[in-house]
Amino acid sequence: MQRLSILLLAAVAACTAPTTASARNLECGDLPSLFFAFGHRHYTVKNVDEAIERRTADRFVEMVDPSRTLLLESDVQKMKNQLLLTFETIRKGSCPALTKAAKLVVERAKEDVETVKAELGNNFAVDETITLVTDPDKRGWAKTSKERRALVRKMVHFQMAGLLETTDDKKDAAKRLVHRYELIVKRLEERLSEGELAGIFAEAFAGSLDPHSSYFSAEVLEDFRIQMSLSLEGIGASLRTRDGFVVVETVVPGGAADRQGTLQPKDKIIAVKQPGEDPVSTIDMALRDVVAMIRGKKGTKVTLSILREGDTAKSFDLTITRDEIDVAEQAAKIEYETRKVGKRSTKIGVIDLPSFYGDSKGRRSSYQDMKQLLEEAKEKKVDGIVIDLSANGGGLLEEAVKIAGLFIDTGAVVATKDTDGEVQVLEDEDDGAVWAGPLALLVSPVSASASEILAGALQGYNRGVVVGSERTFGKGSVQALMPLPGNVGAMKVTTGMYFLPTGESTQQKGVAADIRVPSLRDGYDLGERELDYSLPPQSVPPFLSSKANAPAGRDHYRPITQAVLEKLRRQSAARVKKASEFSEIEKELAEAKKNEGVVKLSELLKKSEDPKKSAKSEEDEDPEAERQKFEAKLAIVKHEAVNIVADLARP
Repeated sequence: MQRLSILLLAAVAACTAPTTASARNLECGDLPSLFFAFGHRHYTVKNVDEAIERRTADRFVEMVDPSRTLLLESDVQKMKNQLLLTFETIRKGSCPALTKAAKLVVERAKEDVETVKAELGNNFAVDETITLVTDPDKRGWAKTSKERRALVRKMVHFQMAGLLETTDDKKDAAKRLVHRYELIVKRLEERLSEGELAGIFAEAFAGSLDPHSSYFSAEVLEDFRIQMSLSLEGIGASLRTRDGFVVVETVVPGGAADRQGTLQPKDKIIAVKQPGEDPVSTIDMALRDVVAMIRGKKGTKVTLSILREGDTAKSFDLTITRDEIDVAEQAAKIEYETRKVGKRSTKIGVIDLPSFYGDSKGRRSSYQDMKQLLEEAKEKKVDGIVIDLSANGGGLLEEAVKIAGLFIDTGAVVATKDTDGEVQVLEDEDDGAVWAGPLALLVSPVSASASEILAGALQGYNRGVVVGSERTFGKGSVQALMPLPGNVGAMKVTTGMYFLPTGESTQQKGVAADIRVPSLRDGYDLGERELDYSLPPQSVPPFLSSKANAPAGRDHYRPITQAVLEKLRRQSAARVKKASEFSEIEKELAEAKKNEGVVKLSELLKKSEDPKKSAKSEEDEDPEAERQKFEAKLAIVKHEAVNIVADLARP
């Protein structure tokens, strides 16, 4: 039976570290000038109005109690009302509401220690019938102290179940769990100390402007710089926080986690363990502290406790050896597939483009790699090309612009609009297309930023068919990192928006697929629209270039007309309907959505009395076997994209 480890719902655990001698903490009196700086630079929000004040109060409460386990519903409303007064008191250099809020959160955490001790009495036994709602939006804040204590007791049963899998000593397990809650109090006291509160309020304010603006304290800024310089070392995964959980957003191709093969997007990391040490719960922990624990030198190991929710919930430990990203694995690569209809064979080149990479010294370039692969494909006389962007989260904008130029003659690819309303158009200036034949771009909700620009630009020029999930991620905003005077850190602020040649922004809307093909990635709760305070989409006048398609006979492509699309849709829909794999994917997505955010302890502890059935059950739940099934289901989607291009290539 796999370990549950430190399962589910501790409280805020954000440890701080000493800052450098020249840096200092943000103080209450610094906030007015900081808020002005954000407003001066931000793309849309220029003034601190009542809506921004209320958002800031909401964000602050979510930051100090993201899993909604510490505060009562009445606490929350009272705290928000007091926090609104901070916008008046900061003018006098005073922030009493922040101090009151911090004191209350710590008091509630101390109450939890006593509740845990009481629950772990002499007659304690794990109640396997318990169901815990892990999604705070579904659960909400407790309305009464009695309801909150009941929630903590449920959490105790989940956590003790995990501890008792590693020891038969119930007293020792209980002692360790109590100590864990005592550590939570200590970490809360450190994070919510007087010197840290102004910085937390600044983070809340930045997050109230849009999802991508943020305040970096001097310490966090230093961590950010270290992370950038060591960006090729670690486990190779991008993480985010949601509802108190650290969630895997993407697994970086060529990274240690990718090569290990088990970690998937949407996995929740509920604990991190270093060799020879006890696991540390990550629930409600600041993302930077979780990243600091996971990050490490090449060759060292780290163990992650994973909670994976789907039609049923599963938990397991995953040990990964930290390593550098394998550049060869991260680079674009091509494979060839053949489709035969009657006596005619159609050869399709499938290019996997995991990111838009490149460096200032020109040693690596996704554009150069793509160009070489397309030239190779032409030599092999392919009939069509599929570009797989389904796991591509973006990268360098200039690389995306140049890659778009490989498929059109010349012309505008993307435009940016800044805070002053000025629009700058980026163009492919090289005459001629390397590939002018049939083309499809495979996308998913993971496809973001530069991926959306490439897919959206080529779609706008009727150059290729966009295939896959209903729409892409929808990030169409531009950010800039700006150091702040006085060594108090930096602000990352949204300063602009991207626009496609049609004049439409990818913001929130993403790029809609011309032909939808069901995929397991449809179940990722990803998307700009899902983020709090996401900026609304905008538009500018279209700037489509008349020279995108060369004259007939010279790199001329056959535009994708509505009639062509309708025919391709009918052909694809017929295949999808006949393939049982796609109906299984749809069923799996529906089940996962229905059960998301709810975990039954009985499912996590489920064992069969029949040893043979038990062995088979453990084999079925093996993460490696699960990964292979997952990849096989993703391959079905790519297979259909190849079919679509083969249809397009036929006369």
